[in-house]
Amino acid sequence: MRILLAVDGSPFTQKMLDYLATHAEWLGASHSYTALTVQPLLPPRAAKALGKELVSDYYAEEAQKVLNPVHQFLDQHKVNAQLESKIGHIAETIAETADSGGYDLLIMGTRGHGALAKLVMGSVATQVLAQSRIPVLLIR
Repeated sequence: MRILLAVDGSPFTQKMLDYLATHAEWLGASHSYTALTVQPLLPPRAAKALGKELVSDYYAEEAQKVLNPVHQFLDQHKVNAQLESKIGHIAETIAETADSGGYDLLIMGTRGHGALAKLVMGSVATQVLAQSRIPVLLIR
């Protein structure tokens, strides 16, 4: 099974990884994994003022802050995974990557906001669920 792990460096990513570590059926050699982090676009004016090189360095640094601990965790559990970072609208980019990348399952952590909070402000997990055509496992 090809599994996409959507990670953002939050405590909810760590909860997802801890869950996977305690459930051998999800974390094992029989699956292939890609850990994906998505950096939101900087406002156009800020990006223009900073310049392409500085913006590129910023995106790379932010992605590494998220992916390095995930990589270490997966290495400790003897799991090989590809690491990928993208830039764009977070939920849309995760859903598009999951759908177009030939993945069988998307796993992500979620804050677990109540229904009212989702109604008012939405959440990445809710948006991904609405847009993805593959199964999504949310870890709360």
